[in-house]
Amino acid sequence: MGARPDMTDSLIHFTSGDSPDNAFNCLRTIVAESRLIGGTGMIRGSHRCACFSEAPLPLSSGLVNPDSYSRYSPFGLLFKKQWIFEQGGRPVIYQPDSEHDLLPEELKWRHVRYEPPAVDFTWEREWRVHCPELYFDPSVACLVLPSEDYVDALLADHDERQEAKWYRYSEVFDQEELMRYREDFPWRVIYLGG
Repeated sequence: MGARPDMTDSLIHFTSGDSPDNAFNCLRTIVAESRLIGGTGMIRGSHRCACFSEAPLPLSSGLVNPDSYSRYSPFGLLFKKQWIFEQGGRPVIYQPDSEHDLLPEELKWRHVRYEPPAVDFTWEREWRVHCPELYFDPSVACLVLPSEDYVDALLADHDERQEAKWYRYSEVFDQEELMRYREDFPWRVIYLGG
């Protein structure tokens, strides 16, 4: 089977916020902690999940679309679909609310209400990982930003963490030894514009 432009081997987690600054600050926190915190919003029951979209990049329109309704910000993290699958991630199950209780208890976290034409979120192509927290590192994720303008702030955050670590170790190691512990900015960055 040939490549399909509507299919991707990656999943994206978009950050939320009521403004671009808040959404970017959310991304900064996620990067600093190297974890996604599972949420319960729009998930029936008390299931905590980290949520993703299977939408292909670049996303100059569609999920992140300033001219139309979108609850997604242009900031996020991109993961390989295989890695998310290995963490227990699965595509959601779109179905009427009346069918929710037909699912076994261990699958109810995957339910998403689907009652067209009034309720249809299939365009999100959602995946979920059922978890309170999902830890990751730069080897399995890359940052998604709307433009290069945001990289400087992330580099400054990284340098600040390096300086704090440097200061903690300075009482134990000499200057030359400390240089071996300094880490370069580890994240790969993808821009939504392409």
